[in-house]
Amino acid sequence: MPTFDALMNPLLEALFELGGSGSIDEIYEKLIEMQNIDDDLASVPHNPEKSNLTEIGYRMAWARTYLKKYGFLENSTRGVWALTPLAREKRKVNPKDVVKKVREADKEASRKKLRKTNREDAIELTDEGGVDSDSWQEDLYHLLTKEIAPDAFERLTQRLLRESGFVQVEVTGRTGDGGIDGKGIARIHGFMSFHVIFQCKKYQGSVSAGAIRDFRGAMVGRADKGLFITTGTFTPAAIKEATRDGAPPIDLVDGEHLAEKLKEFGLGVKTEMIEKVTVDKQWFRNL
Repeated sequence: MPTFDALMNPLLEALFELGGSGSIDEIYEKLIEMQNIDDDLASVPHNPEKSNLTEIGYRMAWARTYLKKYGFLENSTRGVWALTPLAREKRKVNPKDVVKKVREADKEASRKKLRKTNREDAIELTDEGGVDSDSWQEDLYHLLTKEIAPDAFERLTQRLLRESGFVQVEVTGRTGDGGIDGKGIARIHGFMSFHVIFQCKKYQGSVSAGAIRDFRGAMVGRADKGLFITTGTFTPAAIKEATRDGAPPIDLVDGEHLAEKLKEFGLGVKTEMIEKVTVDKQWFRNL
């Protein structure tokens, strides 16, 4: 298993290969492909009791965080990561130098914050890469995988699809139906529509390519597209199988994307805005 710092240059190489920018999933898939990381290694979970991240995904997230703090990466609010001009110029880093410089900068920032606030919790460092930093995602993951029943998860999927613009969404979930849990019609801007068959799987591990093939076999001739939703992750082979040339397409939604969609539509996830009040001293001085 490569360490997070050993993934820094491969991560940069993957971004160069992608044209300089990419989503987390695109970077993940390209790195796995370029480094020839096999399915077994890529499927090792980081902490299955708390999150759906694989160990490789977890370490890649730390690599992104360090490279961002080092000035080689930037990211947008929409989750797209991109090479900075410095990264384009240098192309590679010395991982030891990155780790040393970032940790020294974090320590100095913590000291300054501690002196300013004089609070014990000021020394806690935040992870800008999103590694195990969102407790709400851990709570949601535990709830979906441990507490709610499979039929409740199917109803949640049905509601989510309706909120996303699907119509005529039905949950079937019949035993022996090839894993098909339901069907619906996806409307695109009110003009185009696709018949979609979906499978929703409560899972703590990684969905294999075999599961995707089984699902495709069940959907052939019954829908235009397939949709596979899981609380877990998908192996690199499963991702490739879902987009294999000449085969009916299957869209994949893993646990992380599922959580973000539930947050976006406010389905069981509430976002609270905290009011922050500041005093404009200069305004008073100008009276």
